[in-house]
Amino acid sequence: MSGPDQTPPANEMTGGEALVRMLLAHGAGPMFGMGGFQLLPFYDAARRLGLNHNLINDERCAVFAADAYAKVSGRVGLVDATLGPGATNLVTGLVEALNAGSPIVAIIGDAQRDHAGKNMTQETDQVSILRPACKELLRIEAIHRIPEIMRRAFAVATSGRPGPVIVDVPEDIAHGLWGFEDGDFDVDPAHEAAPALRCRPDRAGVAKAAEMIAAAERPILLCGGGIHISQATEAVTRFAEENGIPVAHTMSGKGAIACTSPLSAGLFGRYDRIANDLIAASDCIIVAGCKLGEIATKRFTIPQKGQTVIHLDNVAEEMGRTYDPTVKLWGDAREGLNDLTDALASSAAAQREKRVAYLAEIPAKMQTWHDEVAAERLYSDETPVNMARLITELNNLLPEDGHLIADGGFAAHWGGLLFNSKRARRTFVPDRGFASIGYGLPGAMGAQLASPDAVVVGLTGDGGFNMVLGELETARRMKLGVTVIVVNNAASGYVKALQHLMYGQDNYQSSDLAETNYAKLAEAMGCHGVRVEKPEELAAALTAAFNEKDRPSVIDVMVTRDPAKMLPAVDNRTVQVRKGDRVA
Repeated sequence: MSGPDQTPPANEMTGGEALVRMLLAHGAGPMFGMGGFQLLPFYDAARRLGLNHNLINDERCAVFAADAYAKVSGRVGLVDATLGPGATNLVTGLVEALNAGSPIVAIIGDAQRDHAGKNMTQETDQVSILRPACKELLRIEAIHRIPEIMRRAFAVATSGRPGPVIVDVPEDIAHGLWGFEDGDFDVDPAHEAAPALRCRPDRAGVAKAAEMIAAAERPILLCGGGIHISQATEAVTRFAEENGIPVAHTMSGKGAIACTSPLSAGLFGRYDRIANDLIAASDCIIVAGCKLGEIATKRFTIPQKGQTVIHLDNVAEEMGRTYDPTVKLWGDAREGLNDLTDALASSAAAQREKRVAYLAEIPAKMQTWHDEVAAERLYSDETPVNMARLITELNNLLPEDGHLIADGGFAAHWGGLLFNSKRARRTFVPDRGFASIGYGLPGAMGAQLASPDAVVVGLTGDGGFNMVLGELETARRMKLGVTVIVVNNAASGYVKALQHLMYGQDNYQSSDLAETNYAKLAEAMGCHGVRVEKPEELAAALTAAFNEKDRPSVIDVMVTRDPAKMLPAVDNRTVQVRKGDRVA
């Protein structure tokens, strides 16, 4: 751009700095990554311009943290990685975000184009590897296009079903210089968070659906994670209360309505309280923001063949994938539910009146379920600690605005079944997009950054915690007061429980772990650590951890070693496992 005797343009900067300026223009929140030579100008600019960038110990955990941040805040999660192993380490986290609908922008370095294909150090065809793991991959081939492509990245990440967008940056682009114009870094603030754009279902479809709902005697609303993506909890509560319709939810949809509401039927699908029976007896099932995947449908047996189903979703391709609905409503969950409520307004009072007896069943059945389970599990004094007792203590002590971040495997299923969201909001955050283990700690970190004044708890198994121990150092360095509960059963508990169900007692293979004191490990890393061996120790341990505001806490909970008790109680007493089937 300039010669030895020429004055550089006023806005000349590296490609790396241009990337940082575009992130800041979009109101960048915390960013996680691990750098390399390819993106050094990006890191230098982050330092000079005040981008909140944090070194992570594993790139997969960077995406997990960004994913939870996005789920709790609604804003775009930010990640970076260097070429090769840095880029490929992102894959598992990216697929979680893709399937869960989390808005993420990931900046990754790539090989210098003059030498690409010459077996450069760490070089691989990362574009081909990463493309299926994201909503869109954008490669920057010209430095002056950085603002344009970054605007595109945020627009795609926050529109339709949100998702991760990768911006692939060759080394020579990041290190190159260009004189940008003053208006190049202008952005649309709508794309700082999701959903940036909303669509509404057509009026004829809404009218038809409203007619079916008004005529129904036992309708039920099934809510998935899309309710939270669209910020539709108020719309759910209004629709349910005004028309007298109970609400059930997936694990990702927990909090669509307060779990304490008399209209809440709890979790449905693979595990449930009372919801599956209600669905089976329903004459009109409304599905909103839910893909009706394997777990939600109990391996595609819910709803039953021939039932009346109204499916509302903002991704038309999802409707009919697992169940052919009677009516398809293509639109945003919040806007669609509000349109349905408005269309039903004239008959709302009559609907509530005719469903009085039906609605009275919901709290009565929930109480019966609670009483039957409580005697055996929820308040169990058994040692080692029963998982149900652990969740009960969390229900009692976690503040109303607190968050429970649940790792994959049985941590998510126990939490999904038994944890109660006290408000209609996303307080339960499981990684159900890909259900990978290892999410509990980094997810808690991201959630804490999104909600800095809230109590945030990460629930993880010992196997999942083993994968991400390095991020305990990250959390301590960042002075995050997260609480991590390690469910310590010295096993890959989910797998061991399945082996027990399918092959019988003592027929286990590659599912045992070494006994480890995670509380001492936490203390050695400068964190607060406490081991819980008896249920009566839980309350004090949780209270002390919640009071730690500037460093992470690890509560090492000794839970049952009996694989017959490792899965949620209501399921391990009733499930019939067939060869090739799964119970979670």
